[in-house]
Amino acid sequence: MAADNATPLDSRSAQMPNPPGRKSKRKRQWTRYRLMRYYVVPWLFLIPILGLHAFVVVIPALQGVYYSFTDWSGIGEAKFIGLRNFEEMFFEDQSYIDALSRNVQWMLFFVSVPFAFALFGSSLLAKVRRGAMFYRTALFMPFILPSIVTATIWRYLYNPRFGLPTLVGYDKALLGQSDTALWAIAFADNWHFWGFLMVLFLTAMQGIDPVLYDAAKVDGANRWREFWHVTLPGIRPVVLFMMMMVMIWAFLVFDYIFILTGGGPAGATEVLGIDIYKNAFQRFEAGYAAAQGMTICVFAGLIVCVFAFLRKRGWDI
Repeated sequence: MAADNATPLDSRSAQMPNPPGRKSKRKRQWTRYRLMRYYVVPWLFLIPILGLHAFVVVIPALQGVYYSFTDWSGIGEAKFIGLRNFEEMFFEDQSYIDALSRNVQWMLFFVSVPFAFALFGSSLLAKVRRGAMFYRTALFMPFILPSIVTATIWRYLYNPRFGLPTLVGYDKALLGQSDTALWAIAFADNWHFWGFLMVLFLTAMQGIDPVLYDAAKVDGANRWREFWHVTLPGIRPVVLFMMMMVMIWAFLVFDYIFILTGGGPAGATEVLGIDIYKNAFQRFEAGYAAAQGMTICVFAGLIVCVFAFLRKRGWDI
């Protein structure tokens, strides 16, 4: 047999462990493999994206910070003036204060009306089984329309000669009156936006355990109490997160106002985005416009900090 023919030297060599050099070599190979797989290769894929992000976002943002401290027309050399732009903005420029107040009004509108529409619509659709996809698609459809299309539709709907105002006997242009123009634009934007919120809330509602509704029914809860004590707490993280995002987006509003009124009439719809656009591209005060843009970043950061503070205090966000 082969085992009987084995020499003592062969048996000793078979029992000897691997040489130390071979183990260290395998360890080095394994280390290089882990280094390449977990560190080098991921960065090779990330570097192009990070480079594009730096070129498109980071570098322009840093340039915006620098130009906010300069007197610059947008062309040629920028003159460093320190905090002069911010001093003029907060203490001398009444148009900036008025534009900021309109952004606050816009924010208050969009954290109330669209949320009320979306919560009401999603609570109704949550019980619908037949044709549910049709209703959801129909209500979500306005959100995917381009802003220029939606704004053009509402420009015709607001026409005082043959539009919606004639149905109620109102013969004045909603977009041409200082006291109605901003709210008319906000309502048009709400028509486009609330379906998006409704889909998000409806998705969150579908994740609520049905056992909770059964328990509420056993306790004698009606539809309103089910919504208040079961549905709303179940979707609270989504509602609060979207509320934070809508508050930030309220300071970035531009497209609907620019398309429908351009900031008019008589500056009645001029928000920060419109004011920044006019300062940068019409009045050629790009440095001052950059300073105004910096304040929007500060307001957005403050909103995020408030919600982060509430999260640490135990709010489910």
